[in-house]
Amino acid sequence: MKRRRFIQQISLVTGGVLLASCKSYGIAEPEKKNKVKGRVTANGTGIKGVVISDGFSVVATDNDGVYEFEVASKAVNIFIATPAGYAFPQEKSIARHYRPIKGSNLKENINFELQKLTKDDNEHQFFVWADPQVQNAGDVAKMLVHSVPDVQKMVAAAGAGALLHGITVGDIVWDRLNLFEDYKGAVQKMNIPFFQCIGNHDMDYNIGDDDESDNTFQETFGPTYYSFNRGQVHYIVLDDVRYLGKDKEYDGFIAQKQLDWLKKDLSFVSKDKLIVLCAHIPIHNGIKNNADLYPILEGYNVHIMTGHTHYNRNVQIKPHIFEHNHGTVCGAWWTGGICGDGTPNGYGVYKVKGTELEWHYQGTGHKADYQFKIFVNNKTATEKELLVNIWNYDAAWKTAYKVDGIDKGTLQQFEGFDPDAYATLLGPEKPNPRGFAEPKKTDHLFRAAIPATARNFEVIVTDRFGKTYKELYTI
Repeated sequence: MKRRRFIQQISLVTGGVLLASCKSYGIAEPEKKNKVKGRVTANGTGIKGVVISDGFSVVATDNDGVYEFEVASKAVNIFIATPAGYAFPQEKSIARHYRPIKGSNLKENINFELQKLTKDDNEHQFFVWADPQVQNAGDVAKMLVHSVPDVQKMVAAAGAGALLHGITVGDIVWDRLNLFEDYKGAVQKMNIPFFQCIGNHDMDYNIGDDDESDNTFQETFGPTYYSFNRGQVHYIVLDDVRYLGKDKEYDGFIAQKQLDWLKKDLSFVSKDKLIVLCAHIPIHNGIKNNADLYPILEGYNVHIMTGHTHYNRNVQIKPHIFEHNHGTVCGAWWTGGICGDGTPNGYGVYKVKGTELEWHYQGTGHKADYQFKIFVNNKTATEKELLVNIWNYDAAWKTAYKVDGIDKGTLQQFEGFDPDAYATLLGPEKPNPRGFAEPKKTDHLFRAAIPATARNFEVIVTDRFGKTYKELYTI
């Protein structure tokens, strides 16, 4: 009897040891969830309907501007979708629409104070910078000497009080994350609020998987996916670069957590709003699961802003989805004045009026009407070839040309190489020192055969908004 009682006691003790051992090796326990709450105000008055998120939950403030929800264990920031009619929270022109969870006491309110705009924001402008991609002090100097002053001129031309903001769609730097500070200095000089997307060259490598690859970016610029509003436009930023956990390996993919968040975010956005969705890798041909994204956008008029390719291309993905894949700020990696397709170094300029969007591509250092370039090639003793690169072309544009004052109809579109890009980028020794930058085929080239005896000809190009650009070329 005593022996049986002793064995039972030993079993209880060893069972406890086993249980304790199992617990230390990860037997699932109910997750301890932290609640976050706070208030969104302007001049001390609560603002109703402001959307708040941690990247997982998405809620709106009540009549008094109060919000509350349970924070996900993997959440990094609490962020606000700044509502229309209010200024963007910023610090030295870098958007600060978020509060880091790390270092915050979630037992205390996390509040957001907004400032009411003094003018209607239904009309505003924004610039899209793709791939500044600075790698060293020389690249930074070129950005500061050429790109920044160009934007400053555009801001000055818009006039005092104009509502302007910028969005950089990734590859802010070129693997040198310490140069984020130089980029921030450039943004401060442009003196308008700038939002940031993460690119494949903006990630931390070899410290973990996709979740850890954006640590430095988040510490510097905040969440990698979020939204904000201005006028009748709902802006969305996504992270479509998936780090594969080794060196610089990545692919184009939108994580399920982002798609889930996006569905919740758009549940607060009426279908009559214009959607501007920003990401780094082109959605139409670079994202493996783009078919999972498009249904979420159904019913909205959507313009997608991307970079990454170092060429310029416009794509009508669906009747309601138009993608602008931008030429880059750095062109062919700061080796000259053009991208691989002959598009000048530059950026997109967008004007919003209600839900109507107009745009043009702004070549750095050029006037706004510099929208194409003419080349003339000798073909035979009796014939020359007129070649035109229209870098921001889309199917709604029109072309025409005249030879010695006589109308000759439209130019023929074809795919090929821009002559300047072919001459300056082709081959391992060009351009120096970044010989990997090669010319890229493009379909925004046009041509016509002209008599060798022609003395002058005129190219007339009309964009989708009815604005006409002309150039007279005399031999």
